[in-house]
Amino acid sequence: MVRLAEGIEVKDELIKKACNLATEAHNLSSGKPYIYKKKSGSMEAVFGFAGTWSPDGWYISTSFGETKINRTLYPSLRNVGTDEVAMVNKAFYSRFEDILNKSSLKNEVEKAMSDGKQIVFAGHSSGGPIAILAALWCLEYCRTRPNENLGTRPNDNLGTRPNDNLVYPYCMTFGSPLVGDRIWSHALKRENWARYFMHFVMKYDVVPRMMLAPLSSIPELVQAIFAFINPKSQYYQHEAVVRSSEASHFFMTVMRSASSVASYVACNLQGCTNLLLETVSNIVQLSPYRPFGTYIFCTGNGKLVVIENPDAVLQLLFYSSQMSSEAEAAAVVARSLNEHLLYRNEMQESLEMQDVVYLNNLTDIPLSSNVIPSDEVAAMNLALDDLGLSTRARLCLRAAGEWEKQKKKNEEKIDLNKKSIKEGLSKIQEYQTKCDIHKVGYYDAFKLQENIDDFNANVKRLELAGIWDEIIEMLKRYELPDSFEGRKEWIQLGTQFRRQVEPLDIANYYRHLKNEDTGPYMIRARPKRYRFTQRWLEHADRVQTDARSESCFWAEVEELRNKPFTEVQNRVLILETNALRWFQSGLLGNDVFFPESTFTKWWKTLPDQHRRASLISRQINS
Repeated sequence: MVRLAEGIEVKDELIKKACNLATEAHNLSSGKPYIYKKKSGSMEAVFGFAGTWSPDGWYISTSFGETKINRTLYPSLRNVGTDEVAMVNKAFYSRFEDILNKSSLKNEVEKAMSDGKQIVFAGHSSGGPIAILAALWCLEYCRTRPNENLGTRPNDNLGTRPNDNLVYPYCMTFGSPLVGDRIWSHALKRENWARYFMHFVMKYDVVPRMMLAPLSSIPELVQAIFAFINPKSQYYQHEAVVRSSEASHFFMTVMRSASSVASYVACNLQGCTNLLLETVSNIVQLSPYRPFGTYIFCTGNGKLVVIENPDAVLQLLFYSSQMSSEAEAAAVVARSLNEHLLYRNEMQESLEMQDVVYLNNLTDIPLSSNVIPSDEVAAMNLALDDLGLSTRARLCLRAAGEWEKQKKKNEEKIDLNKKSIKEGLSKIQEYQTKCDIHKVGYYDAFKLQENIDDFNANVKRLELAGIWDEIIEMLKRYELPDSFEGRKEWIQLGTQFRRQVEPLDIANYYRHLKNEDTGPYMIRARPKRYRFTQRWLEHADRVQTDARSESCFWAEVEELRNKPFTEVQNRVLILETNALRWFQSGLLGNDVFFPESTFTKWWKTLPDQHRRASLISRQINS
């Protein structure tokens, strides 16, 4: 039997402590946004966040209350290649921002980190999203924080990863509503942060599901439900609320919305290409919120079911809270509210029993209980039965597993291209070396296309473009594992490809005068294969956008050389500064300053006064 602590690498006692503090914060009457109890000699710092019971604290502005995340505070919460920023619940985010700016949280966390303590952010109910946002803020801070004892992050120009010696924070939530969209799961897996987030969910608890419904469908019902789970309300845990028609309507409305979202995602997982699916999604307003991290479902009888696949978690959020008949309706509605308040007792019981099932191999899930069981299948079957999963539900879990497996197969196929890419880049390097010997830069030689070597280089350019375009299209469709864009070998290979081959694309573009019809290369024509790979490096190096744009040097030269100097003087100065920096760091070669290069010939036409004071005059005149 595998204990929970062995699978998620967190001690049982720490989980209990986090749950107790989160529950205590939930019942807080002092108005403090969080509890942090300092204990002398303890190597753990647990922060428990309080919830809010005003509808405005859950929904703001739009039907689902979502907004783009603050990129300054959370630079990692985006799709790096497409540069699509993650969405977050605006109300939860605003509340966390207030806490960060107006409380002592930042100072207390920094002090605990400096003392080498294991930090845990915990939250029950709507305290959960605040704990999540605090943990993400801390992870971003850990990633860039220099530490004299632990060392600083290296700053090479081929991609870096976080300092693995740092003690990263954990986040534990209990009955937390969803807080972010699908990009959260994508980004956290890419950063290898998903493992730090653990969400405990009771089988029928409605709160983890309620953000799947738009506020417009439950406006009058929310306040009545909050009255039941708000410790400050006179109706807190009041049986009359449980038996009210509002409670039943609320639960049914949430589950209908959850059904729509789960069905839509399941159809996509199963490869449905029916145009009706897209039409329906344009008509029916679906929640943007999705799960991420590790979910631990509490069956209610002491069992714990652990699952990490976010698509499978979404299916479980819907299917595990179903009723088998209308006769169960009243009991299920009651449990959907009551269970939200029982996490402390459930954690005590479940952690003592240690009856834990890990749904790691989703493709092996039995479709019914009527199978010849092995020990593993028997335990899995019992857990799935306890969650009340039908054959349809099990098929949806399998589909999530099959999609995950397919993404790994796609990655293996893409990995086979590394040899071809390296061979192609080697040929481009040979071409560049030959051009250097003849004192004609490979950019200018390729633009002239006067011999067979230029033709062969063009063939290699097109072959490499085909390989990389396939990779980019798969990334845009999320057909590769979320970790792909964070793999150092691909960041390095993408950077090498971009630096060697993009100048040839630029030369080809201006050779055929495409700029006269389409416009500047950088604005209208730059391929995604270069945009994506540049963003990978910039993200890995933790530098601002366009800080690694050395492969676009020639595009700027082409745009500037046909314009009056007085109109582009500032751009010329920036280009010269960058050119010197890139040349000194080896990112631009001597060929840029050859006497017959496009750059040198244009530069020599600039005003004498400018050239005499120029930073690069020595390189050109040497």
